[in-house]
Formats: sequence, structure tokens, C-alpha cells
Amino acid sequence: MLLVDSPERTRWSGTPRTRDGGRAGSAAAAVVAAVRDDPAARLALAARFYDGTAGIRPYRRAELAFMRWQIRRGVLGPPGAGGSPWWRAVNEELLRDTVEAELRLRGDDRSAPSTRVDRWMRFLRDPSVRTWYRAHNSSIVAGYLAHRGLADLENTAERFFMNAALLRVLYADCLVSDPGLALGRFAPVGRLLGDPRRRATDVFLSLRNILPARYPLDDVGLGDLLDAENHLGHLLDYGVILPRAAGLYEHAARDLDEPALLDLVHDGRPAYAWSREDDEVWRGRRAPRTRHLLEAATRPR
Repeated sequence: MLLVDSPERTRWSGTPRTRDGGRAGSAAAAVVAAVRDDPAARLALAARFYDGTAGIRPYRRAELAFMRWQIRRGVLGPPGAGGSPWWRAVNEELLRDTVEAELRLRGDDRSAPSTRVDRWMRFLRDPSVRTWYRAHNSSIVAGYLAHRGLADLENTAERFFMNAALLRVLYADCLVSDPGLALGRFAPVGRLLGDPRRRATDVFLSLRNILPARYPLDDVGLGDLLDAENHLGHLLDYGVILPRAAGLYEHAARDLDEPALLDLVHDGRPAYAWSREDDEVWRGRRAPRTRHLLEAATRPR
């Protein structure tokens, strides 16, 4: 159970986003504000959410692994210490939603929750892979949409990986919610590969195989970073995930009831905070025959 356990934890340490969340929303914002500039405390807060309700602890594995990677990169650190305003803000959306959902279920706030908080409440009441993805991806997509202005402040390489991260998390959900779209004839293994409680999903929910653990990425060109990408990660991105990008965004927009997601893909290529002049990076330059074979083998049914 999450507790606001001292006067210090109830004080605001920054400007909260505007949000009508009732007493639970205000309390959740205060809890998250108290850990805003302490990456380790952010991680502990995320872990406590999954430890506070019986039966959901296994679902924390993928989310916490990604946060640990963010901490190693330094993106969740205070701005004065080189943190990224965008990565920090998107992470806070997720933390606030989970804290508010738990507070609502354990308290007496009867005001209407946001759609995404309601989805986290549904996950807490009925834990499943499907309810987890709908809640998690609702919070992540909301963060992307709310903080587009901060994304514009990042360099091209960082914005490329923002798009790659979103595309992968939408694909991981699709492995469970529409495995035929995700894997074509190999659909029967989709739910196993997409289960966030299993190590197999690290292939899709981790960026360690494509992104160096440092921030900012201002000392090397994007082309050089892509050339150094793990071979399996490159084949997965360019041979399996990117060819169905338009379908993934359309599927997620329907499933999450978030039509604004469709504005983040153009002509089948991710387009979040993106210049069309840089679209060449989405075409891939390595192992074209293998990529084409993978694309054909996994073509959506």
C-alpha cells in the first residue's frame, strides 16, 4: 500500500500538471512530486505499487527493468544533473496514474477518475496481461501526447528512440491483443512472447540493444548509432515491426480509444516530434534479404 507518510511527502516540489483527479489525484501528484528529483525513489515508488496488491508483483518486471535502464542513462535525474525533461515527464504520468488508482481503491474518493486511472483500477481488481497492457499503454500514450513540446527540445537521435520505444510497446501489446497482426502465421506464440511477466518480452520492451546507456546523444550521429545496433534488434525493428507500423497505430488507437495516436504515424512511418526530412532512417540499410524474408514470413493475416 502506498502511504503519504510524512509532512515532507505532502509538499509540492514543482508545478503539477492540470488534472481533475479529486482528492486522490491531488494526493497522487504530491506523492510523485516528492520523488521527482530522486531516480531511486521513483523506482521504489513504482515497485511499491506492484508489491502492495496480491497477485500483481510479476507484472512489475518489464516496467522496472525499463526504469533501471533509464536511470543508468541518467534521463530521470534532476535537470541540473543532466536529466531529460521529456523522459522525466512521461515517467511521471505513469507513476501518478498508478498511485492515484491505488489510492482510489483504498480510499473514499468517489469523483470520476480519468480513463487511464480507471484502467489501472481495473487491472488491480482483475490482473491479467490484457488489463495490464491497456492500463500501461494508456499512461504512456498520454505522456507522449501531453509532452510533445518537450520532445521538440531533444536532438534527432533522441527523438528517433522515442519513436522506437513507442512503436515497440505498441507491438508488444499487439502480440497479446492481436497476434495475427503482430506475427502473421506465427500468431500462436504471440501471447507467450508478449507476456510482460516473462523474460521473452525484454526483446520488445527493452531499448538496450539499440540505444547506448548515456544521455544526451550529442556526440555521435544517428547513422553511426544505427550501424552499431545489435543485429537481432535491427532485424526485429526493420523486418518485423516497422513494416506493420500503420496497422499497430491503428489497432492501438481503436483499443485505447485514442484517435490522436494516428497523428504520430505518417505513410507507415513513426512521426512523433519528427521531421519528414529524416525519414530515411526508417528504411534500414543492413541485411536487406533477411529483412525481406522476415517481413514475408510474419506478414499479417
